Amino acid sequence: MINFLKFNALLLLLIYSVNGFSQETFTISGHIRDALNGEELIGANVFVQELGTGTSTNVYGFYSLSLPSKNYKVGFSYLGYQDLIVDISLTKNQVLDVELELEGVMVDEIVVIAKEEDENIKNVEMSVETLSAAQIKQIPQVMGEADLIRSIQLLPGVSTVGEGATGFNVRGGNVDQNLILLDEATVYNSSHLFGLFSVFNVDAVKDSKLYKGGIPSKYGGRLSSVLDVRQRDGNRKNFGMNGGIGLIASRLTLEGPIQKNESSFMVAGRSSYGHLFLKLDPELKDNVVYFYDLNAKANFTLSENDRLYISGYFGRDVFNFGDDFSSDWGNATASVRWNHLFSNKLFSNFTAVYSDYGYSFGVPAGAEAFDWDANINNYVLKGDFTYFFNPDSKMDFGIESNFYRFHPGRAIGLGEGSIFNEINVQHKRAWENAIYASYEHEPIKNLTLQYGLRFSNFQRLGKEDVFIYENGIPTSEEAIIDTVSYGSMDKIISFSSPEPRFAANYVINDKNSVKLSYNRMRQYIHLVSNTTSATPIDIWTPSGKYIDPATVDQVAVGYFRNFKDNTYEASIEGFYKNFQDLLDYKDGAELLLNETLETELLSGDGRAYGLELAVRKNKGAVTGWVSYTLSRAERKVEGVNNGSYYPSNYDKVHDLSVTTSWKINEKLNLSTNFAFATGRPITYPESRYVYDGITVPHYDNRNGARTPSYHRMDVGLQFTPKGKPDKRWKSSWEFGVYNVYARKNTYSIFFRQNEDTPLETEAVRLSIFGSALPYVTYNFSF
Repeated sequence: MINFLKFNALLLLLIYSVNGFSQETFTISGHIRDALNGEELIGANVFVQELGTGTSTNVYGFYSLSLPSKNYKVGFSYLGYQDLIVDISLTKNQVLDVELELEGVMVDEIVVIAKEEDENIKNVEMSVETLSAAQIKQIPQVMGEADLIRSIQLLPGVSTVGEGATGFNVRGGNVDQNLILLDEATVYNSSHLFGLFSVFNVDAVKDSKLYKGGIPSKYGGRLSSVLDVRQRDGNRKNFGMNGGIGLIASRLTLEGPIQKNESSFMVAGRSSYGHLFLKLDPELKDNVVYFYDLNAKANFTLSENDRLYISGYFGRDVFNFGDDFSSDWGNATASVRWNHLFSNKLFSNFTAVYSDYGYSFGVPAGAEAFDWDANINNYVLKGDFTYFFNPDSKMDFGIESNFYRFHPGRAIGLGEGSIFNEINVQHKRAWENAIYASYEHEPIKNLTLQYGLRFSNFQRLGKEDVFIYENGIPTSEEAIIDTVSYGSMDKIISFSSPEPRFAANYVINDKNSVKLSYNRMRQYIHLVSNTTSATPIDIWTPSGKYIDPATVDQVAVGYFRNFKDNTYEASIEGFYKNFQDLLDYKDGAELLLNETLETELLSGDGRAYGLELAVRKNKGAVTGWVSYTLSRAERKVEGVNNGSYYPSNYDKVHDLSVTTSWKINEKLNLSTNFAFATGRPITYPESRYVYDGITVPHYDNRNGARTPSYHRMDVGLQFTPKGKPDKRWKSSWEFGVYNVYARKNTYSIFFRQNEDTPLETEAVRLSIFGSALPYVTYNFSF
């Protein structure tokens, strides 16, 4: 840790030394906010007309521009807002906070994207997707519940193994390879009701950004993607309320000023109640199936240079099937962030985070009753800094420390006939530290380069007993030859790795650019699952003596083109990823409550490569996008498929999505989306044998077959009654149908003995939805 502090001190010294040779320039800085509610605007543009240069605000709405002493016209803009031009005589450093007014737009001028025009051309970022809350709410979803995770699955390079699957897959990565952040706190399970809904209440979401490649050096710990979700700050000027009532869930959000223009709060709650209808059926009345979540946030302006943000989230899923089975799981997060301006050029953010994911299941009654529970939690301290040298260059750098506690599982027998009294797998602890730096500049006109380096260190810590295996290989429990006991916080093993990052953007002209990126990522914690789709009760485990950290190297190149005054955006990206030390599992592996888990695991390599095409229409009465991905995701594990590459569980060769929104008039908006994907890989039996009168299938060629192709269409209509302009109560109705033509998409295929002819094996296809699902939702705001 001392070395990390020295690193940051040297960076600060270098920065101030550079600043000392720039006496002829002055700096204008400040925040850009929404004039209606005081929310900071992320990615708002600041443009200096005389110099043809500018910058944009960061995730806290802050900007900084250092310019030669002169008179300027400085423009401030953000899509959907009126431009503001301010005359400035820059003879000294100045703080200029501005508020932008929403603009009234006609039907043919509707703009629905959450980024500035030309940003896809000018910005060095590539393989990045953004979705605003307004866009998400226009996409038809299951039971009319606007959903962030299901919406990003319609973007290029993002997929899922099927309906009812938790999480999402990015460019051939597993669900645990996605770092999901909510106000900088880690969310370990992003799904409610086994993937039918996500944990993100869209009414509480301000901004979401998905990095698929070219991942900045400030992020680490996962191989495939970063989903950075920011909650709304709350209205600083007026009290407000909004919500919705649907067939299966309802939601309510309250927000308002604590001290007008200085501080605000936001509280959002959501709960499902579909299980109440089960009580109408005598056979199902004892079953309970529901979820709920709560978002909360408060922010305070402490001084001109200091701002404080306090955020929290708590969510839970509950499944009880009478006395036969019970299960529940959920996330809890809390984060405190302090923004401080050391100068008008040096912006900092200090963060403290707590995250917890707990899960349990059991049999609540009977002779064999038992309870099983497990959890993972972590504590994070980090400091992030940005130094703005001039409009063409800036440096990001920082430090992060993350402490993990893993509780793999504890089971307690409750019934008289229980096969055990208590099983408690020992806890595991780990400490992950990282430092990073990234420098972005424009060495020549139209060429922007970004160099980054992250250095991470991961230590497994006691208290823990570690088994020693014969020849150092954990082949089985019988191979244990000794046990080494480590005391509290003793170091068991340590891993360190540099993670270089690079990105380049060459702007051919204001309509065309070419981009290139490279990143290396290291992942030290793993989700242990031998199912096709991760389940809520799968366990997390850290790297250690017998489990190596996983690593990926990714290269991506892309061409970006805008048409018709930025009405249309088009892009094509190619990527290649090389994975090392991925976890896999022996056939029939026992993963739960296993003190010798390493004996059930295998290690292998992987590769993923593909082409992503996207076309967006951002303006006009009809907006939307078309995305297509052609890709492969493969693995190679010694002892599986004769050591040859085989398709991973989430390999989908073709993936197509078409999403549209048509603003018919001021009252009606029609939305549709269509999705098509190649069926996922599956293992069919190669042969069968009969044992004691039972036919047993034999599997050999892993993932050698595929389920049928997946396709689905959804339609939604939003009706907004015309009310009086000065009326505060506003409402709208949403009507729609999910899976319009009642496609029975295959989720999985399994094999069993035929009941009528026991010597025959039959294939059984499982579908999550077998019919069209209509919905209606009433939305309101005050």
